[in-house]
Amino acid sequence: MLLASLQAAGFATTEIRMLPRAGFTAQHLRRAAFLVYTHSRWIPNRWPVAKPMAIKILAVDSEDEVLKLIKEVAEMQGCEVLAFKTGLEAANQAQHQKFDGAFVGSSIPYMDGFVLVELMRKSPSNNRVPIVMLTDVGDVKTMRRAFQVGVTFFLSKPVDPKRMKGLFAGIRGAMISERRRYARLPLSTIVQCTVAGKQTKTLSVNVSQTGILVEGAAGLTVGEAVELQFELPGVPGKLLPRANVVRIEAGNRTALRFLSLSPQDKQALADFIAGSIKG
Repeated sequence: MLLASLQAAGFATTEIRMLPRAGFTAQHLRRAAFLVYTHSRWIPNRWPVAKPMAIKILAVDSEDEVLKLIKEVAEMQGCEVLAFKTGLEAANQAQHQKFDGAFVGSSIPYMDGFVLVELMRKSPSNNRVPIVMLTDVGDVKTMRRAFQVGVTFFLSKPVDPKRMKGLFAGIRGAMISERRRYARLPLSTIVQCTVAGKQTKTLSVNVSQTGILVEGAAGLTVGEAVELQFELPGVPGKLLPRANVVRIEAGNRTALRFLSLSPQDKQALADFIAGSIKG
């Protein structure tokens, strides 16, 4: 299987024989491609294609019919819905997963919707998502409390399918923007790192609008400033961002955050992310 994969990628049989094939993993295959590239045998325009990323929605309500309606409307738009009947379950997921939007019932077991929304607004990854509160009570006092904890929109019960579809259409753009802001897409391309005039070549793992993860960047330290050069699929020329090292991970991986991007580079990254997200 490895032999066929490398041949399909455009590598010559003589090159493949240079690589130890026993026990190869996906990581080994990536390193094999990097090895061939460094010997000037890279076949251009053979880029991995990222799969479209669906918008992820958190839905929590004590009524089965309400959750069913949310799922039906959202899934018709190609969204993924994680549904729960208690605030405690939803709060646990919101602390460990990134969502792009949320529908929260005001009266849910074990933790009411107001407390759940407040927790989400304190979450590092979900503090800006649009949140719709589903409520039986629409008085001024309730609405003020909801807005104070961070609710974005209200939807009164009983929930009408037409109103649900209209509200979903209204906030869909905000959810797509939230997904793009955090999306980290697979990208396997050569990244040239320059530190104090010294150049090294690494292989990227993934990229977002705010940074890039690379492997094989030995010698970099957290906080160090790095000049980068790399290409994106379908984009002419190279991106030239300035970045700094924010994290060293296991497996010789280094996380870099972009410090400065030209308007052209910023737009290229945004277009790359957007092209791989359902919208």
